[in-house]
Amino acid sequence: MGWTVTGLSLLLICFALLMPTSAPKFTPGVFLRIPVEAVLGAAVLFVLPRRPRIAVAILAGASLGVLTVLNLLDVGFNMFLGRGFNVVLDWVLFDDAQSYLKDTMGNGGAIGAVIAVLALVLIVLVLMTLAVLRVSNVMTRNRDAASRVTLVVGTAWVTCAALGLQLSGPGIAARTTVARVEDRVNRVQATLKDEAAFAKEAKKDAFGGTPGDQLLTDLRGKDVMIAFIESYGRSAIEDEATAAGVDATLTAKNEALTKAGYSAKSGWLTSATYGGSSWLGHSTFLSGLWINNQNRYRTVTAGEHLTLTGAFKRTGAWRTVGVMPGVQKNWPEGKFYGLDNVYDSRELGYEGPKFSWSTMPDQYALSAFERLEHGKKRDKPLMSEIILTSSHQPWAPIPKMIPWDQVGDGSVYEGIEKAGKDPADVFYDSKKVKEEYGKSIQYSVNSLIDYVVKYGSKNTVLVFLGDHQPLASVSGSNASRDVPVSIVAHDKSVLDKIDDWGWTDGIKPEKSAPVWRMDSFRDRFLTAYGSTPAKR
Repeated sequence: MGWTVTGLSLLLICFALLMPTSAPKFTPGVFLRIPVEAVLGAAVLFVLPRRPRIAVAILAGASLGVLTVLNLLDVGFNMFLGRGFNVVLDWVLFDDAQSYLKDTMGNGGAIGAVIAVLALVLIVLVLMTLAVLRVSNVMTRNRDAASRVTLVVGTAWVTCAALGLQLSGPGIAARTTVARVEDRVNRVQATLKDEAAFAKEAKKDAFGGTPGDQLLTDLRGKDVMIAFIESYGRSAIEDEATAAGVDATLTAKNEALTKAGYSAKSGWLTSATYGGSSWLGHSTFLSGLWINNQNRYRTVTAGEHLTLTGAFKRTGAWRTVGVMPGVQKNWPEGKFYGLDNVYDSRELGYEGPKFSWSTMPDQYALSAFERLEHGKKRDKPLMSEIILTSSHQPWAPIPKMIPWDQVGDGSVYEGIEKAGKDPADVFYDSKKVKEEYGKSIQYSVNSLIDYVVKYGSKNTVLVFLGDHQPLASVSGSNASRDVPVSIVAHDKSVLDKIDDWGWTDGIKPEKSAPVWRMDSFRDRFLTAYGSTPAKR
């Protein structure tokens, strides 16, 4: 029994020292290596007296436990957001994760999940500490044998490192934990440097000082809608699991637009985020700055950098509103974005059920927009920013299109929600989750284009795009960060202004269509539609 416990302790330590930070890399070959940290740790413990040795063993075990937890966070973040965990910036995301769990699993399920996670963290810390103590004590009791084994293993590590020996992939001589600690330290330093550099960058703005009468002169009199479709990424159009349905919807809706007198052009934008953190994509698109982390977001929204929506407001020629069904509490960023009024989930009058994370169907949000703003008489044209959320993970249940005159207060969706699929039956099935993701994009596109066809006018201009790609289990571990973007207008002269962009005709961009960084759109759009950069 004693040797079994010792063996398991040693295996646990080696697992922690060798574990990768992304799920696809968990292969047998990764663990058939020699971790140099184990050799060095054994050598240090040999030379220490009893009390310092115990203290060092406890500290080493706890540290290894913390590193293991951080590695597990890396695995999760790579799976969902396509990047590792940032120990400086990402703690704030746990609050969003808890809210997401509450929305998808209910309050009881969310509390249970949080308790389970905290218990797992505690178990990892305790087990890792006990494992190091166990191995340390056994080495001390069997000093001669342990010293010989340490010498042999250390010699083997040096030999393998010198010869560059490998097992199909990574080298046998491993220094995974040392390299990972170095990487984390470098990332922390880079994050702190980035904070200062970005604060200076955010103060520079080619159009920041442009007077309102010199902004967007070629769109005067137009009702402009800027709509973000949640998780509408390139994979929706090009992945074989979703492409057929999504492409058919885009083709059908393009025909409907053409029949109604509209034209469209489309291209690709590379989002600043992936798999989630939609607000980073929204702020990048609207501010013309690369907002790829929470610190940059806080910096820019606390300042006065001109946003695309803010440019419309500065002109004085538009009423500017936001429709934010995903916002469930006060949202002070509305002032930064230059919105005269923001309708969040509490102000849209919805009396129906939530569809998992999404507080209401996209069709209802657009219907409420028509009732509250677009359908009313105004003395100014309308500029609106609309966030469509029905395509947010876990993609179950998905609403269905209904006649617009039946939407009402949303209570009609009770039966549709109950008849939908359970998130747990979809989200963890690799085939089903892709299928349902594709259906959710189809629903969002149908809602938006049907709205434009039904309620739009000769002065309607629609800009719509995805905020980011879906998470890696849907888009793939090597997916790009590209999202489709389209401009739709009834007045053909609006699209004539962007003829030199090289975009594809219609609302489905060709594979070869231009790909721009998302932060470049603001200036291109402002320039195309008559804006003059401020004189320096």
